[in-house]
Amino acid sequence: MKRIFLIVLLGGLWAPGGVFAQAMFPAGEAAVLPSGKGVLPPFPLILADSQPVPTLGPTAQLPLMAPELALATYQNRATQQAAALASYSAVTIVRAELPDSSQQGEFELQRKFEAPHTLQFTPVHYTGDGFVKNNVITRLLQTEVDHVQKDDPSQTAISLKNYKFSYRGLSRVNDRTVHVYQVKPHKKRPGLFKGRVYLDAHNGSLVRVEGSVVKSPSFFVKHIDFWQDYTNVQSFTLPAHIHTVAKARIVGRTIVDIVHRDYQAVPAITARVGTPAHLGIRSGF
Repeated sequence: MKRIFLIVLLGGLWAPGGVFAQAMFPAGEAAVLPSGKGVLPPFPLILADSQPVPTLGPTAQLPLMAPELALATYQNRATQQAAALASYSAVTIVRAELPDSSQQGEFELQRKFEAPHTLQFTPVHYTGDGFVKNNVITRLLQTEVDHVQKDDPSQTAISLKNYKFSYRGLSRVNDRTVHVYQVKPHKKRPGLFKGRVYLDAHNGSLVRVEGSVVKSPSFFVKHIDFWQDYTNVQSFTLPAHIHTVAKARIVGRTIVDIVHRDYQAVPAITARVGTPAHLGIRSGF
């Protein structure tokens, strides 16, 4: 019985990660599942035809943007990134913990994305309880795959269409000066949140998103809180770290941290003049 309720919980636990990555990743990515044993969590983005975004320079040399200009710049960059990003690779580390049962696990994987529809994970190393690996981390990633394949990313994107933005002033996040916006969804539907969005006050790039999901995906999930940090890689803004805490009626708290590092991004212009990559399926889960 506990296992059944945990699976239900995971259907909502991954929601914040899928929601907020939509702001900066190509829409409609499908997953490649290594030998049917693993899963690949894609992160969609609003698509738009536009020119490639400029490379971000050192913010210390740039003047402060007005809050309205920073928000407009963020929206434009989000729609431009899909056309500019051909592929990337990264190391992804997923840590999960069930405090009430003292179980935990950590999974390191190699992540590879190639536009527009392929995202592949190659397992590197796992330590921890087998229950956490099989019934928390792997199922959590599969839930994200299902979300991307079935849902319309524009319905949960961090955009003016879905949210009301209220300016709250300047602050500091990760040694960066940021504009802070309180956000509230226009509609109370799954995948949306209420909380705050932090944009770099010098270049308008997304720095952090935090809050709570406005509609629980299940009766068994009482509450979901999260925060997610982003990093700039060349001209792209990519997720760096998401921390999620879910409270469930049966299994108690479930804490998940996902860290992405060592990004290697390939712009679309570079990819077009190179040799097309072979898309293989790797096993190991």
